[in-house]
Amino acid sequence: MSDGRHVLVLPDRDAAEEVAQELADRFGVAEQPQLVRDALAGEDDAEDAQWLVVVEDPAERLDPTALDDFAAEYEGWLETP
Repeated sequence: MSDGRHVLVLPDRDAAEEVAQELADRFGVAEQPQLVRDALAGEDDAEDAQWLVVVEDPAERLDPTALDDFAAEYEGWLETP
């Protein structure tokens, strides 16, 4: 399926930070997820940036459907590889 990595796309930094913190509680993610600012093509304005939460899952034990539902609570989604 994936290379042991899940990418959640969130609308803003606050949502991404909340999701990153909540992942440990809800999914037992041990390693701190990586937050990445993803500026939309051609946009310089930080307000138009999405934020990516990159979750390492080498054992592939996280359920992609559950992650997608979780991201949706923050108006985001799970990026499909």
